[in-house]
Amino acid sequence: MSIKSFFLGGSIALLISSCANDPLDVDASDVKVNIGFVNMDSIWATSNGRDFLKADADFRARIPEMYEYELGYCLRVGRISDTALINSLTQFKNDPFMSRVEKAIQREFKDLSGVKEEIIDGFRHIKYHIPKAAIPQTIVFMNSVFTSSAFSSQKEIGIGLERYLGENSPVIKDLPNDMFFGWIKEGMDRRYLVRDAFCSWFMTHYGPEIDGNLAEQIIRWGKILYLTEAALPDAPESIIPRYSEADYKWALDNEYALWTYLVDQKMLFKIDELNKTNLLSEGPFTPGLPEKGPDRLGQFLGWRIVRKYMEVKEISVEELLRVHYTDIIREYEIE
Repeated sequence: MSIKSFFLGGSIALLISSCANDPLDVDASDVKVNIGFVNMDSIWATSNGRDFLKADADFRARIPEMYEYELGYCLRVGRISDTALINSLTQFKNDPFMSRVEKAIQREFKDLSGVKEEIIDGFRHIKYHIPKAAIPQTIVFMNSVFTSSAFSSQKEIGIGLERYLGENSPVIKDLPNDMFFGWIKEGMDRRYLVRDAFCSWFMTHYGPEIDGNLAEQIIRWGKILYLTEAALPDAPESIIPRYSEADYKWALDNEYALWTYLVDQKMLFKIDELNKTNLLSEGPFTPGLPEKGPDRLGQFLGWRIVRKYMEVKEISVEELLRVHYTDIIREYEIE
């Protein structure tokens, strides 16, 4: 049977019924978390000359992992002398395009209080579900020079604010199209900022890379996205897989078709790097599937499989993390 027989662009609705039980509908308002916030970008934007060195000493003491990431990976200056550091950061600050980016960041993110509240509330929810959950010590807002949307170390989360200026921002429009394709610019949407921070944290602490088959990889991503949903239970569902409303509807309409296709093609339990890359990696669409659909459909399917499992099983989010992927897959089998 051909792939077109399965994917009809929304004409096939998911046939699997769901349960009304919502294990993520909880009150976490009394849960205590202690998270610090540092706006490294704002401090740099308002510092000059020797003030850079004061900030440098502070950052090395307070946020060593994220500061090392910013200097070494984003700015590519690494450990250098004080004079060289001042010169490098001054050149960065005075670069005409980066100056425009900085001004756009300061305008768009003048007030980050709402973002901070969302992050704190999200980690309250995670602590409710997983009392001994790893919680970041510090959230660092930065300009990653378009290197990273969100990056997590063992103790910190770095958020590249420039990646959330929006596709209609003049500086985003002026990014070279041969490096930043249209679908990349479309994804630079502020509404994904908090979602990306949580997803990055869970990838680092609860979903490390594995060399398993496609099914194992799909469920790994399903657990990561389910944790993200647990942190953000009131967010629009389309935010969790990082889809537009139209792409999310397409994915929902074709969920059963995708599952059937993977089963019929015997792809689930193969260790095939190309299939894993196609189904799990970012792109303009999911390679091998209809181009009208979104990318990362394997991640989306994993999340839907895990959700179904949690709807029918009376277990905690913490217990879910220990469930073997085959047990989760088994619950998703079509009656």
